[in-house]
Amino acid sequence: MMTHWMDFLPVVEIETDDSPAYAIIWLHGLGADGNDFVPIVNELELPPGAVVRFVFPHAPERPVTINNGYIMRAWYDIYHANFSDHQDKSGIHESQKAVDALIEKEMQRGIPSKRIVLAGFSQGGAMALQAGLRQSNPLAGIIALSCYLPLAESLAAEASSANAATPVFMAHGNYDPVVPITLALQSKERLLTGGYSLEWHEYPMAHTVCGQEIADIGGWLRRVMSAS
Repeated sequence: MMTHWMDFLPVVEIETDDSPAYAIIWLHGLGADGNDFVPIVNELELPPGAVVRFVFPHAPERPVTINNGYIMRAWYDIYHANFSDHQDKSGIHESQKAVDALIEKEMQRGIPSKRIVLAGFSQGGAMALQAGLRQSNPLAGIIALSCYLPLAESLAAEASSANAATPVFMAHGNYDPVVPITLALQSKERLLTGGYSLEWHEYPMAHTVCGQEIADIGGWLRRVMSAS
């Protein structure tokens, strides 16, 4: 199904040179916006000659229950500190469709899905897993940072065979006070049990990113991009 151009989320776009052959769609965390991860473009040490279009979408603004209904950019509402309890299914599905549309847009612009990476941090990482594992077109890879697997109970029924073998990079801070690493480890085990090709990393940090993590992501991307 073709998506109307006006239906796309607003984005920040950065191309590393003319005529991109790869796209990395990077989803920000709760309350941030698409500018949050723009600095990472120059830190990843992508392979020489690999021209990449980075797409950093802005999530819609919505009231967030756990933050007293304060309106902020969010991929979905969060009702409880226990993220896996009583999830905002409609919000998650709505954002999944928006991410699907961004993937479709890159394909319409000439980048095959096998050269598209879906990445995200925190709530954005949860959406990368949600949309990426259910995406009907095979992706190059999925990066899920400081996050968890949302709607885990429906994954087996909804997962796309197209991405059953897609490489997943999942990483978390040992001292994360926002998304407990125990929840991330549960998500990791569920994905491994489901047969996914998952690379797991832990870092001595809180709810953030660190230099070693960025270096590891860069190495993983170089491997994934050389395979596509």
